[in-house]
Amino acid sequence: MDPETLSRLFATTYNPDPNVRKAAELEIRKLAGQEGTLAALIQVIGSDAVDVSVRLACTVYLKNRIRRSYFVDPEKPLPDQTPIQNSDRVAIRQNIFALLVAAPTRSIRAPLAECLRSLISHDYPEKWPTLLDEIKTLLASSRIQEVIAGCVASLELTKAFRYRPGTELTHTLVPQLFPQLVNIALQLFNAPATPEIPLLLHLILKTYKQTLAQTLSPHQQSHDSIVPWGRLLFQVVALRVPQDHLPENEEAREASEWAKAKKWAYGCLNRLFTRYGNPSQLPSSMKVDYIQFAQHFVTAFAPEIFKAYLSQVELFVSGQEWLSRKCQSAILSYFSECIKPKSTWVLLKPHFQTLVSSFVFPHLCFTETHRELWESDPIEYARMSIDEYEDLSSPVSAATYFLLTLAGARPKTTFIPLLTFVQTILGGTAPSTQKYGALKMTAVLVPHMVRNPAVRTSVAPFLAQHVLPSYAHPDGFMRNIALDVAVAIEKAEFRWPSPEDLEPHYAAALRALDDPDLPNRVQAAILLSEMVAHHASVRAALSGNIGKVVQDLLKLSDETDMDVLNSCMEVLVEHFDTELMPVATQLTMRLVATYMRLMADVASEDPEESDVGMSYSEDDIGAEDKTFAAMGTCKTIRTIIGSLENQKEILLQVQEIVIPVLTYTLSKQSVQAVELYDNMYEIVDGLTFNLRVITPSLWPVFELTYQRYKTNAADFLDEMLPSLENFMTWGSEAFVARPDYRGMVVDIYTSAMTNDHLGAMDRCNASKLIEAALLNLRGHMDDHLPTIVATALKGVVENPDHVKSARLANLQVLINCVLYNAPAALQLLVSAGAARAFFDKWFTAVRTENGLPRVHDKKLSTLACCELLKLPGSAVPPELQEGWVGIVSSVLTLLKELPEAIAKRKALEEAFEADDDEEEEEILDTVDEEGDVWDEDSAYMDFLAKESSALRKSRPSGVEEESDDESEDDEEIEEELGYLSPLEPVNPYVSFKAALTALQMQNPAVYQASTTSLSQEQQAFLMEVMKLAESDGAVPSS
Repeated sequence: MDPETLSRLFATTYNPDPNVRKAAELEIRKLAGQEGTLAALIQVIGSDAVDVSVRLACTVYLKNRIRRSYFVDPEKPLPDQTPIQNSDRVAIRQNIFALLVAAPTRSIRAPLAECLRSLISHDYPEKWPTLLDEIKTLLASSRIQEVIAGCVASLELTKAFRYRPGTELTHTLVPQLFPQLVNIALQLFNAPATPEIPLLLHLILKTYKQTLAQTLSPHQQSHDSIVPWGRLLFQVVALRVPQDHLPENEEAREASEWAKAKKWAYGCLNRLFTRYGNPSQLPSSMKVDYIQFAQHFVTAFAPEIFKAYLSQVELFVSGQEWLSRKCQSAILSYFSECIKPKSTWVLLKPHFQTLVSSFVFPHLCFTETHRELWESDPIEYARMSIDEYEDLSSPVSAATYFLLTLAGARPKTTFIPLLTFVQTILGGTAPSTQKYGALKMTAVLVPHMVRNPAVRTSVAPFLAQHVLPSYAHPDGFMRNIALDVAVAIEKAEFRWPSPEDLEPHYAAALRALDDPDLPNRVQAAILLSEMVAHHASVRAALSGNIGKVVQDLLKLSDETDMDVLNSCMEVLVEHFDTELMPVATQLTMRLVATYMRLMADVASEDPEESDVGMSYSEDDIGAEDKTFAAMGTCKTIRTIIGSLENQKEILLQVQEIVIPVLTYTLSKQSVQAVELYDNMYEIVDGLTFNLRVITPSLWPVFELTYQRYKTNAADFLDEMLPSLENFMTWGSEAFVARPDYRGMVVDIYTSAMTNDHLGAMDRCNASKLIEAALLNLRGHMDDHLPTIVATALKGVVENPDHVKSARLANLQVLINCVLYNAPAALQLLVSAGAARAFFDKWFTAVRTENGLPRVHDKKLSTLACCELLKLPGSAVPPELQEGWVGIVSSVLTLLKELPEAIAKRKALEEAFEADDDEEEEEILDTVDEEGDVWDEDSAYMDFLAKESSALRKSRPSGVEEESDDESEDDEEIEEELGYLSPLEPVNPYVSFKAALTALQMQNPAVYQASTTSLSQEQQAFLMEVMKLAESDGAVPSS
């Protein structure tokens, strides 16, 4: 391939004419598989004679080709993979470092670095044994661009191995590369100032940080490593960057190389302390490897880190030094980690009030940045104010966590001073921007305020004094934060002293729905939904206005596309189902219109990904937000459906309105549509279960479900199953009339049972699916019985499933086949030579404690045994005749255990319903310990570390981790509370009596042997069973 021709083709991808551009892209795709194409592309990327934009387009194409097709699994090739020829692979490896050295801009260097990482992941060390030596040669070069390339390569090498727990990273890469890297970095402090210095520091420190993700190697723990690296990290933290080396624009400063270098220095020090250097919080599973290092680090390094950070805070607060937001966040995170250990709390304790007032509090105040956003983009402000705490790298989130940790871990020392500081700001003459910060600080501390016996009684008076007046404040942002405090109070489930204390806050929330500022209307909606969920008095007061509130909420949701508003709507629909019933169809129509608009917006923002051109940006955030909003809309629709359970006529109308949503979404295969599949099946389940009938307009959804399962949604069987069961339960007539529908169900079953990519849970679900078919389509599954028996036998006899629940599910399928058609099932089992093996496993399960643990399991086996007892003696296979007399005693065992299983199920149902009512109010422990603090968070981190350690130890190197459902034989199988078994109405006692009568008439010898072999206790119980059957009584509960 001629590089010049290739260069012209990529230049054409920038042509403004879409037809010309598309033609060039198609031509490039044709060339993808040709040998030499990528080798020629490398020449274009490395040529200074080619325009930079063309080189960039070529680099992005190269990155995408390598990412998608450098490794092709011959057994499972993906449809968009075009294998890269061997000669091109060699050319890429031989030239990748030269391209990095020649890269004129970061925008070209970044995708080249991704290319390198892909090569390393697949080729090092087996196919690229010289890689480490090549990197070390670059690092030793006197040319700065080659040193930069070496640092980029070091970073990509550590990225490729950071989550691999083997020895390559810890024993080879770190000892060989890191001494060279730290020496380069330390020498930079004595070198003349150049633009490359901060970039090199950034790359080297980021490389070091990558190795701290899971382990700290013995080399890094050694004095020879930790001392020079520690010196480097402290020097970078303390470095006073000249102002003329930083951009004037704040956003550009945050993105500058100096800011990144300092951020990674803070990140390294924080990681060393929090994961490896804090003995009081070190998880027990890590103590063997790190306790000695931790004890040294906490005494030799932790105090110095604290002093260095405190010095930076003092410089920043006094205006002498600029700190990026991420550096401020890192400092606050470290201070938070210093609260629990005794050794660092001693250092922090004298300074915490000063830190709160001068460093933490300003982050909570209303700033000019807030004001600009409030005025220019109120929707984004509303979104930001709700999501602000979720950005873990933001100073606001770090400041919040610092306050919560102070109040939670050292309450006796810190809590009252924190509240006093808030009172001082609110009670003084501070400007509104600071009072906003004090109220925001209040919202943060509310969970501790409402659970502290000494403070709880003062909460309502505090709100009356400081929050109620703010609802009417002339500044909109003050009204906003007042509503936010009230939301925090409600989420903390504060017990108001009286309805009179609550009423003015409710009235303020209702008024705020008409506030001129959109962020306040959003907060008002959230507050009202919280109040509705917690207070009967609010529900009573709002019932007369619920129509207006819902309309306001719908309008607000359409304006903002905020998912949180859909949650609010869901709460209102749940609590005002009766009041909203007359407008249920109109409400659903509005929600459907909103959903379809959101999905249209998502589709327009999701252009098809291409190898060609500039399609290398991050996922579009707007599309993600709209997808979440669509999910929320679906949940509200599902809530409406649930509220109409007893209003079948209205529900039928709602169904017709909703079906376009179902068919539209399930006909799409985009990433966003797939994310909504589970919401679709929640809606289908709700419609089919509550209506108990399948209308003609719903059958296309069943057909689409089968199509999706066969194309891109095989792993959604768990979500599909309830709906599929409902289709067969209440739409059996259609299955009887449509052989193709029955074939679809069987195909889903067999493919799920034989798909290596699916897990035990999927096999259980597939078994439940075919069980539903056998139970609901009696007499119409004969053609498929051989396939079902053969498939189930593989998991019971031929290759027993290693997961208990899946083994039982397979066994249940065969038992169902016996119940469905005993003579045919026996014949198929005999033909397969597995009849004796199956019966042995079945009756072993009957006799084993918890072998058939659930009510449905016991009823199914009882009724299947009854079918066997009805068979004439001539139909019993010879190999089973000897054990036939044991069937009666097995049924008696099942029936004796049945009442206990029913009682357990009832207790489980009652416990599930009572869960929400049994939560006790947590009382904050106000006893302050001056020693190390070990709290619930510490215990949870210890638990996670133990689980992670156990997982790594139990999995041999190179063996992939089993999915979560691949559990051992001690797995406990519990009742499925939502499952409505078709066998539920059947009285097993009546069935057994009829079967025993048939046995007596058709096979008297077996009847005689079966009854005389019973023990006295069994004979007595048999008489009791006969009495129950004659009275047609209910199954006894105990």
